[in-house]
Amino acid sequence: MTRQHTVIDSPYGPLTLVADDGVLCGLYMTDQRHRPPEETFGEPDDGWSQEAEEQLKAYFAGELKEFSLQLRLRGTSFQAAVWRELQKIPHGETRTYGELADALGSPKASRAVGLANGRNPIGIIVPCHRVVGADGSLTGYGGGLERKQRLLDFERGAALF
Repeated sequence: MTRQHTVIDSPYGPLTLVADDGVLCGLYMTDQRHRPPEETFGEPDDGWSQEAEEQLKAYFAGELKEFSLQLRLRGTSFQAAVWRELQKIPHGETRTYGELADALGSPKASRAVGLANGRNPIGIIVPCHRVVGADGSLTGYGGGLERKQRLLDFERGAALF
């Protein structure tokens, strides 16, 4: 397996895109919690990332609401189920951890859903920022609560770049 990475600019700061054999397996923000060590990102190479870059650019321009990239999500079966459920949350909408747990058929697993959400390796594209607390409040986000609020505001049309 060949691992490569590239860094692109975004309205939220630099984003590091990581691929295994040309398939996106990571999208990390600067100072992100649970960000792997940079030496695990592989060699710098932007030859594989054109489609991801184009879709992210269209998303940040407000032209793309749903990503259609091939992803390689690595985690436990429960994490993978949570990450698949995250991808079902429509652009501009939110769900609570409890609602995700219910959707997974595990209504008492909201804390486990939160832990899996926090370990999402492909932020923004797998929209973990769309998950809020039971009362609608912002709760933890690996990229920081300010970024989470900005992403939610952007998707709701409150702050266009």
